[in-house]
Amino acid sequence: MIALELIFIPIILAFVLALFFRGDSSVSKYISLLLFAYMLQFSLGLFNQLPHSGFMTLGTYLNVEKFDFVLTLQVDMLSSIMLTLTSVLLILVALSSWSMKNQALYYSLLILFSGAIFGVFMSTNLLWFFIFWELTLIPMYFLIGIWGAERRIYAAIKFFLYTHVASMLILLAFFLIHKESGTFEMTLIKESMLVSPLLIWWLLFIGFAVKMPIFPFHTWLPDAHVEAPAPVSVLLAGVLLKMGAYAMIRLVIMILPQTSQKYAWIILTLGLISLFYSAFMAIYETHLKKMIAYSSISHMGLVVIAISTLSYEGLGAALYEMIGHAFIISPLFLIAGFLHHKTGSWQMKDMGGLMQKAPYLSAIFVLAGFAALGLPGTIGFVGELTILLSTIKSFGLWMAIVAVASMLGSGYIIWTFRRVIYGQMGKIVQETNFKMDNMEFLALIIFALLIILFGIFPNLLFEYINPAFTQFQLLGGAL
Repeated sequence: MIALELIFIPIILAFVLALFFRGDSSVSKYISLLLFAYMLQFSLGLFNQLPHSGFMTLGTYLNVEKFDFVLTLQVDMLSSIMLTLTSVLLILVALSSWSMKNQALYYSLLILFSGAIFGVFMSTNLLWFFIFWELTLIPMYFLIGIWGAERRIYAAIKFFLYTHVASMLILLAFFLIHKESGTFEMTLIKESMLVSPLLIWWLLFIGFAVKMPIFPFHTWLPDAHVEAPAPVSVLLAGVLLKMGAYAMIRLVIMILPQTSQKYAWIILTLGLISLFYSAFMAIYETHLKKMIAYSSISHMGLVVIAISTLSYEGLGAALYEMIGHAFIISPLFLIAGFLHHKTGSWQMKDMGGLMQKAPYLSAIFVLAGFAALGLPGTIGFVGELTILLSTIKSFGLWMAIVAVASMLGSGYIIWTFRRVIYGQMGKIVQETNFKMDNMEFLALIIFALLIILFGIFPNLLFEYINPAFTQFQLLGGAL
């Protein structure tokens, strides 16, 4: 029953806060923080209850048998990891938004998002999965459209249209699955039950590729990141993109493994293009937040490459990189947004010498940047190394080309350090007070600690990641 409450109580609570609280009421942020903390406690508690393999049922509700419309809540190791990651990020986003204007409405939208995303990760009925999947778009649309920058309406509409149109492909695939298998319950569907697995695979792959996003379906993301407020960029990169990767693994790779193996070369090719294209775009950029956005797409390219192996090692590496990417990219977005708020500029040339005025803020930016380029001792190094090893094992030694992406990453990250953190102090920086709210700075410190902790002790994560893919343990890879 608790699982059901964690989906629908936030949805109801969001409307109550939006209707009965106005303006900058501080009650909403404390309520949201308590709710997200409870969600984290619930998510962590699942690990002690999960079976060694398969799903644990949390309940069956709202059963309409005639239409196979039943809310089945089940979790396994993969979904429990995603619930935990989401809960941690929601807490840190709440802290990072401590001084946000119109807090009652803002935090009510965060709470609405939390209920919807928990529904995505716990529902195993495809129709309910789709309902919650679509529901996540509504709070994100308003968070970008209301609190975003100058072109926020354009970015919000583009984000909504891209992802909603892609969702129609997913819905069509779900109805085909039901027509051919007789069920919407994803845990009961096998590829051998399906008459047209190729068509279903393509519909699902394109639909989830837009959400991740994979080249050439990525164009909505830089605009959304640039215009969104910094904490919302954390939700976009840390949760929404990971939702796409989760669905790719859960519904494309796990349900359609034979077809996925047949088209693994397409997944690999698009992953490589995403990796290198976005890295070159990041090098070219002078807009700080857009550079970080392209860096984010490049790192998601690594996740796609790891998924293409269809192997135990590759999928584990992909999940580790998903977690690492969330912890690395989030402080970069938060600091970029803070700098824009203080200086009024996105251009790196206007921000030189930041280390002299804001040394602690600069240190966290440098740490996250080094983690992004894969410095040993950080979570980014472990993610990139395991992906490199798993892809070489599956596809051959030529996949050492993936290491070149780290060199490109070094280029745009160090070049950013040179223009923003070090160098001669610009006039804007000299005249600006970079004092940050204590709660917002606390969120940055927690991100920094997580980057170091899981970089030094990766087994703290792999202990839970590896059991999530035991069914792939005996496979030799995609080729």
